[in-house]
Amino acid sequence: MARIVTITDIAAPELDVYARLTQAQLRNRLEPEKGLFIAESVKAIQVALGAGCEPVSLLMEQRHLQGQGAALAERCGDVPVYTGPREVLRALTGYTVNRGILCAMRRPAPRRPEDILAGAERLAVLEGIVDTTNMGAIFRSAAALGMDGVLLSPTCCDPLSRRSVRVSMGTVLQVPWAVLDDWPEAALALLHDRGFATVALALDRRALDIDDPVLAALPKIAAVLGTEGDGLSAAAVAACDYTARIPMSNGVDSLNVAAAGAVAFWQLRRR
Repeated sequence: MARIVTITDIAAPELDVYARLTQAQLRNRLEPEKGLFIAESVKAIQVALGAGCEPVSLLMEQRHLQGQGAALAERCGDVPVYTGPREVLRALTGYTVNRGILCAMRRPAPRRPEDILAGAERLAVLEGIVDTTNMGAIFRSAAALGMDGVLLSPTCCDPLSRRSVRVSMGTVLQVPWAVLDDWPEAALALLHDRGFATVALALDRRALDIDDPVLAALPKIAAVLGTEGDGLSAAAVAACDYTARIPMSNGVDSLNVAAAGAVAFWQLRRR
């Protein structure tokens, strides 16, 4: 049974996870087994629990104790449920808590790129994605449109940041992901060695259209998308097997990387 704890002091150390730990401290790179992440919203928390993530504590508005948070708290077992009115939670976290519920959870064990490649046919590969909203949106599209996994360059933001988890609706905990080393040449060579055709999404007049039959015929595809603004680096494009572009109209030169990813995932999906 959940333990209800009414917040009387927002400076209490047990609340640090929601208010005073940086993303780097939550991630705990030196001791990954001690790392935490924050799931926000009932949907994201439910998906995380379904993926086997272990809850540490809950933070919710008082009004949810008898509402949508009650069943969630019961499902989380004997963990503390810190509660107070909306203005107290806002003072604690520094932002309005989306739908009034947060859950601190233990980070799942990191995967290796080789784990993601095994048995996969469609992958998303991300270079330098630093906006957590874009990261979450890409994962949501990857889950919905049949990507088997996501691989990240070392310069990408953490998929388990609070906003990324929320925007993804928890799918960052459903779609397996890993961080690639030695980006880009050795990392993309690893994919090539495992039978993947790497397709760079880039603005290049020599690129194939995304719906080109040549791409549709490839048995194993890794769609490679680049950072917001600048797109893929020249080194990454050069290391890929193909370059593809999404045809644009009305003088628009490109789409936001999350939107471009959704289009590419749909077009390059299994047939």
